[in-house]
Amino acid sequence: MHKNETPFVSAEDIFTALGLLSRLPVPPGDAARGAAAAWAFPLAGLILGALAALLGVIAHAFGLPSPLTALIVLGFLTMATGAIHEDGLADTADGFWGGWTRDRRLEIMKDSRIGTYGVLALILSVAARWAALTLIFEMGGGTAAAALLVAAALSRATMPLLMARLPHAREGGLSHSVGVVPSRTAWLALAIGATAALLFTGWSGLPAIAWALAAALAMGVLARSMIGGQTGDVLGATQQVAEIAILFSLVA
Repeated sequence: MHKNETPFVSAEDIFTALGLLSRLPVPPGDAARGAAAAWAFPLAGLILGALAALLGVIAHAFGLPSPLTALIVLGFLTMATGAIHEDGLADTADGFWGGWTRDRRLEIMKDSRIGTYGVLALILSVAARWAALTLIFEMGGGTAAAALLVAAALSRATMPLLMARLPHAREGGLSHSVGVVPSRTAWLALAIGATAALLFTGWSGLPAIAWALAAALAMGVLARSMIGGQTGDVLGATQQVAEIAILFSLVA
């Protein structure tokens, strides 16, 4: 391999992914890797999911009711990620349904203020995840831990797919700064997420994979129709929608 050739994967990519997708105090990764590190997004999700699962299992073991345990887990995930995905969901909802033209939608999405659509999207997202986790914790701590691992990893495996398949909707922004994800990197991310789903939930992971892909496809079609491509906000919204779809499938 030539000295200037970028390796397919690097161990530092895990830290790069965690730096992008969380607020965990980890060593800095190689920022120059950018899009090449996207394969590690589901691994970053696994780490976040494992921490949330540990907290949830401890709370559940001490007899805390399932609704409160689910709330604690959601609170931890929100703080650990800096609500980056929730912020993307709110901005996407505001932009997609608050503007009538592509330019106006992008303008709204860039605005730091939150509107009615964004508020409603956050309420529905939190309510959906809380309800699903409550039902899953009632099935047992081990079942809930597996579901958290799968949802966290698989939902983040959908993001590189959109980054690889859709153009950047605007010049600038987080997604644009990361770069274009190579197809093989996106497929590796999906393979890691799918493997986690099958490893932790067995055959129940197959519907979860299917619903995650369906959510990503729907978000991709919607984003192309509304703004002609993807942004960091769209990627965050995709993670949220995919996570909800995964949790619902595991409940079912």
